[in-house]
Amino acid sequence: MENKRTCLYDKHVALKALISPFGGFDMPIQYSSIIEEHNAVRNDCGVFDVSHMGEVTVRGRDAERYVNHIFTNDVTQAPIGQIYYGMMCYENGGTVDDLLVYKMGENDFFLVINAANIDKDWAWIEQQAEGFDVMLENRSEFYGQIAVQGPKAEAVVEEVLGLACKELVFYTVKTIGDVIVSRTGYTGEDGFEIYGSHDFIREQWDKLMASGRCKPCGLGCRDTLRFEVGLPLYGDELSADITPVMAGLSMFCKFDKPEFIGKEALLKQKTEGVSQRVIGIELKDKAVPRHGYAVLHEGQKVGEVTTGYNSISTGKSVCMALVDAAHAKLGTELEIQIRKKTFPGVVVKKRFYDKHYKK
Repeated sequence: MENKRTCLYDKHVALKALISPFGGFDMPIQYSSIIEEHNAVRNDCGVFDVSHMGEVTVRGRDAERYVNHIFTNDVTQAPIGQIYYGMMCYENGGTVDDLLVYKMGENDFFLVINAANIDKDWAWIEQQAEGFDVMLENRSEFYGQIAVQGPKAEAVVEEVLGLACKELVFYTVKTIGDVIVSRTGYTGEDGFEIYGSHDFIREQWDKLMASGRCKPCGLGCRDTLRFEVGLPLYGDELSADITPVMAGLSMFCKFDKPEFIGKEALLKQKTEGVSQRVIGIELKDKAVPRHGYAVLHEGQKVGEVTTGYNSISTGKSVCMALVDAAHAKLGTELEIQIRKKTFPGVVVKKRFYDKHYKK
């Protein structure tokens, strides 16, 4: 089965990007270098093609009640224009996906889901709608999306794209005609995600490239950026087998809601404890831990690395790992098996670098 291509694919080819499969799409991994692009976002401004992400609209009389039923966070008190992060879960607490929910109107919600999960999520969303008066629409094929990220993102969006965005605070959204602009991102920096028709998104990309004020960035640095600030990636730190509680994301599960799918199982995990947890580990050497490498305690395997890098922003060798809960406490000494050697490390907070969002 051939991979899909986003509306910006030809633009990436023209820029001689390294293209690789991701989530069923042929996506740009890097243009110049991951380090250069990473630093552009931390210090200046970078733009990502995120048109591979999925979008679903939920409208109708029961839209709010339905979204609250499938979503771990609570949207009932949200003002229009508010965005929430959370998860959709199975009854056993396993994660269907993590997503953003935009409250566009009183009974109008916009769900942003992960590219690799679009078909699975859409089937799940449709399946759970029985008994609710809602109209569901999978808009993933219609929308293109770019993410403008970094400390200079606001100025670039205002001055280069001509999109008024200053009044937006973090995790809020506005519409400008048919265009959706949200102050969100996946980098730990200030920034905006812009949704529109394919033609519109192509025009915005061209403006950004012509301006010279925004560096094109690939999925390589998108991963290093999100990892450094402890943001999870579905398939690594969250999955059908890794619940939000195991991932340390209980704050996005509102147990005071009357109900949501998976609430009972997740509440039990929160009160009684879990067998495994996602933690951060800092290595004492410069060796680079990678996904799947064994985590050891006194020579015995107690878990596996989920994501690992030599952190570009801090210079430290760090990783996130799923380990037995008995060894998840901060300060615990562990080792990482890298090929035939073991390297000592210590459990630290998963946020290896401080976030810089506009509150």
